Amino acid sequence: MTKYLPLSILILFVLPAHAALIRGTVTSNKGEPLPFATVMIKGTTQGTTANAEGAYQLDIPQGSHVIVCQYMGYRKEEKTVRAGDATQELNFVLQPLSMQIKEVVVKSGGEDPAYAIIRQAIKKRSFYQSQVKNYTVESYIKMLARLRSVPKRVFGQKIDKEEIGVDSTGKGIVSLSESVTKISYRAPDMKLDVLSSRQSGGGLGFSIPMMISFYDNNVEAVTSQLGPRGFISPISENALFYYKYRLEGTFMDDNKLVNKIKVIPRRKYEPVFAGYIFITEDDWRIHSTDLMLTKEYQLELLDTLVIRQTHVPVNADVWRTKDQVVYVATKLFGFDVVANSVNVYSNYNLSPVFPKGYFNKVVMKYEKNAEFRGINYWDSIRPVPLEVEEQKDFRVKDSTAQARRDSAKSKYHLDSLRAKPQPVKPTAILFGGWGHTWYFQRNSDSTISSHRFNMGSLIRGLSYNTVEGVSLYITPSVVFSLPNKRTLGWHNNIRYGFNNTHLNAYTSLVYAGSGEGEYGTRNVWNLSGGKRITQFNRGEPIGPIMNSLYTLLLKENYMKLYESWFGSLNFNRNFESTFSFGLGVTYENRRPVENTTDFVLFKNADKTFTPNHPEELANIPFVREEVLSIGGSLSYQPGQRFIEYPNRKVAMGSKYPTFTASYRKGLLDADFDKWNIGITDNMNFKLFGELRYHFTGGGFLNNKKVSIPDMQHFNGNQTFLNIRYLNSFQLAPYYQYSTTANLYGTANVEHHFNGLLTNRIPLFNRLKWHLVAGSNAFYVNRDNNYVEVFAGLENIFKVLRVDVVAGYQSQADTRIGVRLGFGGLLGSAFRFE
Repeated sequence: MTKYLPLSILILFVLPAHAALIRGTVTSNKGEPLPFATVMIKGTTQGTTANAEGAYQLDIPQGSHVIVCQYMGYRKEEKTVRAGDATQELNFVLQPLSMQIKEVVVKSGGEDPAYAIIRQAIKKRSFYQSQVKNYTVESYIKMLARLRSVPKRVFGQKIDKEEIGVDSTGKGIVSLSESVTKISYRAPDMKLDVLSSRQSGGGLGFSIPMMISFYDNNVEAVTSQLGPRGFISPISENALFYYKYRLEGTFMDDNKLVNKIKVIPRRKYEPVFAGYIFITEDDWRIHSTDLMLTKEYQLELLDTLVIRQTHVPVNADVWRTKDQVVYVATKLFGFDVVANSVNVYSNYNLSPVFPKGYFNKVVMKYEKNAEFRGINYWDSIRPVPLEVEEQKDFRVKDSTAQARRDSAKSKYHLDSLRAKPQPVKPTAILFGGWGHTWYFQRNSDSTISSHRFNMGSLIRGLSYNTVEGVSLYITPSVVFSLPNKRTLGWHNNIRYGFNNTHLNAYTSLVYAGSGEGEYGTRNVWNLSGGKRITQFNRGEPIGPIMNSLYTLLLKENYMKLYESWFGSLNFNRNFESTFSFGLGVTYENRRPVENTTDFVLFKNADKTFTPNHPEELANIPFVREEVLSIGGSLSYQPGQRFIEYPNRKVAMGSKYPTFTASYRKGLLDADFDKWNIGITDNMNFKLFGELRYHFTGGGFLNNKKVSIPDMQHFNGNQTFLNIRYLNSFQLAPYYQYSTTANLYGTANVEHHFNGLLTNRIPLFNRLKWHLVAGSNAFYVNRDNNYVEVFAGLENIFKVLRVDVVAGYQSQADTRIGVRLGFGGLLGSAFRFE
């Protein structure tokens, strides 16, 4: 027996001490729950946060501990507890703070004592911002979004309340998730390891901690979409230009004097906060915050956003964020939404040792079993107890989702899907498009797969031009699901011109090999052939809708077309969004076409339609010809960062620009070598706006035989609408500057002020319309060059943009025009051609 004694002693030392559980509630002296109060073991960063009902639970090692409870605006309370095996109840009743006002005499014309405190905090800001060079910490995140009401319809579409998860009154939880993420930091790099994550109803929850630091000069509140310029910290280097301050009082916290300072914006419509910041005396660090953003202070999309933080000492010299609660409220398109995000930080390590190569291009990684943790796991690690409504939401939605997954693997479900195809409505055929799905089950996989047929709407396929008259364009397609996540698409394009009675039809087979998700490494083959009608400029500078309107209403036929029998084979490979390249060969038997109609809705004897052959290129003949072209292209963006899921990687973007290059060789009736390189980027300067640019260069190494379709065309625009801001010239004719020169260059530059300057104009600043300005230019030679400058307003109703443009050409009069397009927070989601 004695021979096992050393092993028994070793086990006693190696095994961790058993943890005990304490739980209780945090209320005010009036019995009101104090939501998201901080509860922790004194002298450590081990702790928890109460839920919205003031309930908390905390695992503590066995032994005697002092438990500290604190809540903004209330006196901190400490209780000693001796933890055993049994769960103990420990309730806290907090008393309001008795604020003491410093005896400071403010003379006439003097300043509030808060300013001296803020100046000291500003001096220390950069020190605290960079004080910690390395650390690790675990972050628990719980996010909840709740609807308080929903509209009956949005954009004409009826809202199905049951489908979005609310009751008959439009109330209920629509999103609930929780996750645990380990944060590792080594200046200037950060890496997130998601240990566990779940979403109510199944799937991964939101797992990116909101690292909001008011030691930064410019604070990004949750996401840049809510404020493209960021928001100015109350202790930033230039904070005194944007804020006024008032000392509300002081209180003692662990023998440290804390100043409560009210933060007051000097002007509305600046990107600033309002509320309170608490600063400790002598060391001038942030103790806690209660700061708010509203629409009056350049908050976009939301009505209100509140950030509450509590900072605690990690050691004698370093304080870090212990918990952070973000509240959100908004009413958008009739939806009344409230949401909150609770971040609890624990187990800070300020002296971590990272393995070699730990910080790499993968900045966020999900553990393989992150999504598949059981209920017992979550109940054991969750620092913030779930509310009754949250428990019900997880239970009901998870069980419903599991039932659906089980059903999806059953033959009964497969039979029911086959037996209940969606009926085809006449309105869908005309306006929305329609399709049909064939369901089947592979022997190698218990899940159900499908083949899908789609047809675009007939109305969208109608257009008018002077070559075809009225044309109808339909695009029936079938996508076949193949084993191992591969697909085969059969896409057909059929177009009939009712006036010239030409039928153009071609088909494409698109094979996509298995890859790691949408942004993973993937091979795509495309084999196409048939007869088609195409614009001379393959960039299609004018779309069918705009051309139809201008042709029928204003007697302007800008679209210039030719027909061809063709065959092509293209291969593309994408390497996780960092690098991609393509190779292709195309044969065309081209033939010219002519105008066949001059019908317009409004007669105008002073105007005549121009020939289909571009007038600007009248001296260049276009006749029947056969052209074989071979070429390739590549795109590369260095510094790409990724989120790594268990089965794929997703690109997060890069701070570096994207570089492109292409080359094409013409043979048979053609003889040319054409090349192009480009660089494009968006650069966000926060308070000073965002700069976007696109530069290209190119030319013909050999231009012995170049037909009009193979020339270098610049995307002009002669309509009131422009949607290709970094790839077009807003006032330039479509073919006037086309060239076969051996060298050319283009530049498209625009600066989005995002509220800078316009926020200083009284009354106008309420509209939140933003200034945008820039220039587009190209240069071929002294006789062939063009420059235009523009200034405009965007974010009109969040989607529209209006520019005033002046175009200059050395041998032509100055052009002045107005262009309408899409720009602003939501403008990029709209397309109109």
